[in-house]
Amino acid sequence: MSNAIIQNKDIIIVGQQPWDVEIGSNCKNIALEFSKHNRVLYVNSPLDRITLLRHKDSPNVKKRLEVIKGKTNGLVRLDENLWTYYPDEMIESVNWIKNDTFYTFLNKLNNKRFARSIKKAVKELGFTDYVLFNDNDMFRSFYLKELLTPAVSIYYSRDFMLAVDYWKLHGTTMEPELIAKSDLCVANSTYLANYCKQYNSNSFYVGQGCDLDTFTAYDQQKQFPKDVMYIPNPVIGYVGALQSIRLDMELLRYVARQRPHWSIVLVGPEDGEFAKSDLHSIPNIHFLGAKNPDLLPAYISAFDVCINPQIVNQVTIGNYPRKIDEYLAMGKPVVATRTEAMSAFADHVYLGETKEDYVQLIDKALAENSETLKQERIRFAGTHTWTNNVAEIYSAIKKVLPTYA
Repeated sequence: MSNAIIQNKDIIIVGQQPWDVEIGSNCKNIALEFSKHNRVLYVNSPLDRITLLRHKDSPNVKKRLEVIKGKTNGLVRLDENLWTYYPDEMIESVNWIKNDTFYTFLNKLNNKRFARSIKKAVKELGFTDYVLFNDNDMFRSFYLKELLTPAVSIYYSRDFMLAVDYWKLHGTTMEPELIAKSDLCVANSTYLANYCKQYNSNSFYVGQGCDLDTFTAYDQQKQFPKDVMYIPNPVIGYVGALQSIRLDMELLRYVARQRPHWSIVLVGPEDGEFAKSDLHSIPNIHFLGAKNPDLLPAYISAFDVCINPQIVNQVTIGNYPRKIDEYLAMGKPVVATRTEAMSAFADHVYLGETKEDYVQLIDKALAENSETLKQERIRFAGTHTWTNNVAEIYSAIKKVLPTYA
């Protein structure tokens, strides 16, 4: 691992999620790992005018206004080698503008404001010869390579953003251009790496890190939660948001009706389509609702087979499914939909393409489960650490720019 490390460098991170967002994010974990051997500046997204108007009473917006007004310093030290930065300039909300010329003019202006603010933090910290790591920020950070002149520019792809209308309008043109002009691109799924490779030959699959301690450390001899304790075996389970754009309701319906002696247990919040669906009237489908994340290992422990019944579409096809690692970290047999992103799991997960496949594969998973297979799954999931993920990013940098590393 020591050979893979890049150290004593300066790294600037820009991206979609600010440090003070309540949910976790890949980029925050990557920043923490970078900071073990390098100085890291994690730049929060700049405040835009529409966000100010809509959420002016939000504590996070108020904090950013204090920085913009010069009442507080936007540079905050989080650890010995890690700082977060709240930009001291506001940007305009321009994504709704359809005229390309007008949009380009205003977006370039936003980028200049953003870069000007970042330069203040860079000067204060004395950063030089730095890496610019861009986490899917294709609009606000489109011109930062030219404006900040980093030694290395990296575009990080972890979601297929163009599947969402907000990003599609201008992103269909801008993201390929940003990928092409970056020194290299790294992606957390093979699908996204191949997508990036269409525009930049220096594109690499670097895997995904996961925080699995909660799952690996869970004592599976504990009593199951009460709402799942008396559900008849075998239990075929899913944990996560129940969203019709991501999950195949027809597949769930088919499996439940083909195997009425199986219990299909769904743990997670439902969207409108799920909430009103006839799945609620099928006797062997059990909706247990949203749960505190700390309780999820207890529910997975109660499952005989775990499933991830995705619909294959632009939203799902490139996503790295972290829940698969969580299932495997507890040694559970897993049946999931075959996608290009799932190819990394092919030796440890039963992959199917149709609803008929799911029935056959769940049958197979139940029949051949063993302690040996359980331990192989746990070992495999254990390789998906943030340390390994960042080591792959370092390796990609060294392949493209060996003199920098």
